[in-house]
Amino acid sequence: MIYTHCAVYLAALQHHPMWHEPLHQPRGASRIDMAEGATWTFGLKRPTNTAGVVVATKASGVAAQILSPIGTPFTVGPAGPTWSGPTGTSFLPAETVERASAGNPIEKAKLAKDATNAFNDVYAFAAAVRAGEMNWEDVEKMDMNTRLKWVGLVHRDKRTPGRFMMRLRLPNGITNADSFRFYADSVEPYGPDLGVVDVTTRQNIQLRGVVLEDADKIIDGLHARGQTTLHSALDNVRNMVGSPLAGIDTLEMVDTRPFCEALNDEISLNKATGERGNPEWSNLPRKFNVAVSGSRDDFAHTHINDIGLQPCEHAETGAMGFNVVLGGYMSTKRVAESVDMGVWIPAEVPVAVALMRAILRIFRDESNRKDRQKARLMWLVESYGEVSEVDGHARCHDAFRQAVIDEVDAQGGGLAAKLEAQQPRPAEPFGRSGSPVSNYLGVHAQPQEGLSRVGIHVPVGRLSVTEARHIADLADKYSPGGEIRLTVEQNVILPNVRNEDVPALLAEPALNGASRLSVTPGNIVGNLVSCTGAQFCGLALIETKANAEDIAAIVQERVEVSRDVRIHWTGCPNSCGQVQAADIGLMGGPAKKANAEGKMKAVPGVKMFVGGTIGEHGKLQLDTDTEGIPIEDLVPYLTETIITEFGGELKPEFAEEHEAWRTELAAQFPPPGRPGCSPPHVALGREWQCISHADPCPRPPHTRWLVA
Repeated sequence: MIYTHCAVYLAALQHHPMWHEPLHQPRGASRIDMAEGATWTFGLKRPTNTAGVVVATKASGVAAQILSPIGTPFTVGPAGPTWSGPTGTSFLPAETVERASAGNPIEKAKLAKDATNAFNDVYAFAAAVRAGEMNWEDVEKMDMNTRLKWVGLVHRDKRTPGRFMMRLRLPNGITNADSFRFYADSVEPYGPDLGVVDVTTRQNIQLRGVVLEDADKIIDGLHARGQTTLHSALDNVRNMVGSPLAGIDTLEMVDTRPFCEALNDEISLNKATGERGNPEWSNLPRKFNVAVSGSRDDFAHTHINDIGLQPCEHAETGAMGFNVVLGGYMSTKRVAESVDMGVWIPAEVPVAVALMRAILRIFRDESNRKDRQKARLMWLVESYGEVSEVDGHARCHDAFRQAVIDEVDAQGGGLAAKLEAQQPRPAEPFGRSGSPVSNYLGVHAQPQEGLSRVGIHVPVGRLSVTEARHIADLADKYSPGGEIRLTVEQNVILPNVRNEDVPALLAEPALNGASRLSVTPGNIVGNLVSCTGAQFCGLALIETKANAEDIAAIVQERVEVSRDVRIHWTGCPNSCGQVQAADIGLMGGPAKKANAEGKMKAVPGVKMFVGGTIGEHGKLQLDTDTEGIPIEDLVPYLTETIITEFGGELKPEFAEEHEAWRTELAAQFPPPGRPGCSPPHVALGREWQCISHADPCPRPPHTRWLVA
């Protein structure tokens, strides 16, 4: 469903050079104006006129301009395998190609057959499978497992051979009811175990269980709805994260929607042909993340993105703009917080696009093509010179800053003159506190009179087909245009709900009773985040989503806590669940437990991180707190952590059971001794502190729980 965007957004559109005439569309149909005076309906496979006749469209040029879910122009080429253009490799300098040719297997695969081929190959493969001319096993391995990621198809060969996770691009996390139904319809044929819809930590949607023969239909169906899957996986710029409260936030500094839309077009739109699929950015050395924050509490989490735009007023002029941060990321070998670039830009879409283009060009042409672990932006930033501390924050070397400014200048247009020195961060207290979830879930007033936004909790971001349709129904009924917003905490928001309709919305059966969906899930359950886990991901050491949902419910039943406690799960050290940013982060890892015969056996386990923070002063927790906790024993560990670290109180009916656990653990891990050290030792904070010495003593695993 393409819908009329709200009035609050019109002002932002007027400043975008590509958006001079906002398009309006009545609810109820996806329609395209292909020529003046002619209206067409876009189907799953081919544009048709109102009589249902398939319309021939040429492979070159723009087939249609429809609307994105935000309500802005979304240019898309003809349905089907019509993509044309230069290769991604053709944009690389000779020196970069030479390094790639001697690089890692992924680099060699991209040179052997350019990844842009996937834009057409997906149609050819799907048609051949449907015709019985081949099956998925006949597809060349690098096509199946690597190049198809350029159209969002991630083969889950270890867990579900022949099945894909299909990732979308939803700039600023905005979609709508018609699209949600389309997501549900797309995965329903795969059954309830495989065919699910996931809300991700980048305000995005992933469709699970997809088979190759259906992929082209899904792509065309998404294009008909102003969305795409192209450039969404592997070595691509990922979904553009913005504020989920854009345009409806009482404390908004910048409306992030036009920025995310324009940055998304820069990556995914071939401006020469009007088709989705941009070869200019189709051969990057690694993934790349961009986030645009709309307020000081940084709900977009810029500190863990390659480029982060943090809103800040110019100290002298008062003009609104962004301080730029660079290089934040999480991976198996390294987790890095972003560093200041030392640059402020005005809140103007063309300047933001020019800045991203400049950084991407340097990243594309100069980054490591040999070692994928060292191919992220932070490594390149550091190669220009030492990162130093300025005003209490890490800042990149001036050489990298100048290289980016020079690159912006080389683009022409005079935009380099608008890049100024970083502006001082605001020192006065901000008018909002609490976790993102506490400011999302439930009912919150909007600045628009008579309207509220209502946040709905989606446990660990996992939606069944039925649940996705329930959300679509609620959006159609209560949110103008059926608008749905996604958050990086894997929840959804219905904006612009009339205040008089709020009681009826809260009373809906889909949000009450046995339903997993809720507007009041509690301070622990409501703050869960989880990666995909071992059900689908071959890298995960443990199942995360089911464990996270079950264990959080048990812990919330046992302990009262007045503040939000953000618990994140990730199945492996890649940290897709962002455990280092959590209050409590749980990462899959080795653990052992005695069996019935008393022998120690390997069991699914986690290592725990405690104390990560987000927001304006976000700080990652890079050190593990406790390792080797069996998942089956995790409930008392989490209970104790919430009590000792977050002010929780154990409910009386569980006191005896929990004290028995403490006693058992104390016997299993007695206080450590040390020469010249007189017992007893007591646990203070996260270390054993020796009573007779000022320095901490070494401690074995688990001992932080034995609080005297």
